[in-house]
Amino acid sequence: RSPDGGPPERGPRGDRAPKTYTRTGDAGFSSTFTGERRPKGDRIFDALGATDELSSAIGLAGEFSSEKGHTFVEQLHKVQCMLQDVGSNIATPLSSAREAHLKRTSFSEKPVLELEQWIDSYSEQLPPLRAFILPVGGKSSAALHFSRAVCRRAERSVVPLVQAGEADPNVAKYLNRLSDYLFVLARYAAMKEGKEEKIYIKPEP
Repeated sequence: RSPDGGPPERGPRGDRAPKTYTRTGDAGFSSTFTGERRPKGDRIFDALGATDELSSAIGLAGEFSSEKGHTFVEQLHKVQCMLQDVGSNIATPLSSAREAHLKRTSFSEKPVLELEQWIDSYSEQLPPLRAFILPVGGKSSAALHFSRAVCRRAERSVVPLVQAGEADPNVAKYLNRLSDYLFVLARYAAMKEGKEEKIYIKPEP
C-alpha cells in the first residue's frame, strides 16, 4: 500500500511501483548473481560492500571537484561505471557460475590499461614527490585521498577472492591501479587549485 494507507502506488503506465525493500535478506542471507544464498557476512558481500562504499566516496569527490571545474570529473564518472562491472564480477563466484554468467560479468584488462594512461598523463604534470604527503590539499584533493584509502580496503577484500579462484584477477589489478590513479589525481587537484601539499614532519622526541 502507499505510505498514506491508500491503494498501491502506480507508475506512469499504470503498473505498480517497485518497492525499495524485499524482506529477502531479513534472515541474514543474500543472493549472488549465480543464485546462491550466502550469509551476509560472506567475504563476497564484504567485497561488494567495500566496492559500493568506494563508488560513493568517488561520487563525493566528484561533486567537490565539479564545483571547482575540474575536467577529470568525467573520468570519475567512468570509474564509477566500471565499479558496477567490478561488483558484477565479484557477485559471480566462479565456482558456481555457468557460461552465461561468465559471459555477462567478465572483466578484461582494458580498463586497467586505461587507468595507466591517465596516471601517466597526470604524473607528467606534477612535481616530483620527495617526501610523504598528508591527505589534504583542499576539499577535492582530500576527498580523492579518502577515496584512495577506501580503494585500498576494497582491494584487500577482493584479493582473497581472486586467490581462491572466485573472481577475475583483472578486478584486483583494476582496484590496485585505481588507488594509484586516485593518489595522483589528488595531487593534481591540489596543484590546479593552488593548494600547498603538506608533507609529513617527524615530531620532535
